[in-house]
Amino acid sequence: MKAEGSLRILAVSDQVVESLYSPRAREWLAPVHLILSCGDLPYGYLEFLMEVFDAPLFYVHGNHDRPELCADGRIRLAPEGGQSLEGVVMWEQGLLLSGLGGSRRYHPEGSHQYTEAEMWARVLWLAPRLIWNQWRYGRALDVFVAHAPPRALGDGPDPAHQGFTAFRWLIHRFQPRYFLHGHVHFYGPRPILRVGPTQVINVFPYYQLEL
Repeated sequence: MKAEGSLRILAVSDQVVESLYSPRAREWLAPVHLILSCGDLPYGYLEFLMEVFDAPLFYVHGNHDRPELCADGRIRLAPEGGQSLEGVVMWEQGLLLSGLGGSRRYHPEGSHQYTEAEMWARVLWLAPRLIWNQWRYGRALDVFVAHAPPRALGDGPDPAHQGFTAFRWLIHRFQPRYFLHGHVHFYGPRPILRVGPTQVINVFPYYQLEL
């Protein structure tokens, strides 16, 4: 049972974790009240996490997300039962959530890839909703979910893994409590950066956040 005022979030990205992809995951990780996906994960894996933890899923797409063929012949374009955060704002369990998926464009025909100008357009299209939140709730956003990182905040040197300057502006303007992303794989101490009141966290391959 969730304690008064507490919320346990499981954030995942980029790599299937065998210990999570098991019915026994509930024994050592529960309770989980909310699952956030930063992209590049099989849809079946995300659906399994929803089932094993009996928790809602909110997601954005990664640059490697593709349509998947189901055993019954159906094509699924997203995890069934999950809710997309792409370019929307949602209220869930007392939190204001939003997100934008995808990476920098490094292939002319790549899926979920954007130029800096295209990502700026997506961020600015979202901005009026966040301004409305500031007026209505006294804050714009609690958690922003992305696939790619902000520019020069935990991103990579190669063009495919560089972050977006538009995300830096979003952080400075709207100051979410958390900016969660994946896309950049690391093997060592987890990079957690702070920009003002915002914690920028690379959740690869998973991260538990307790509020």
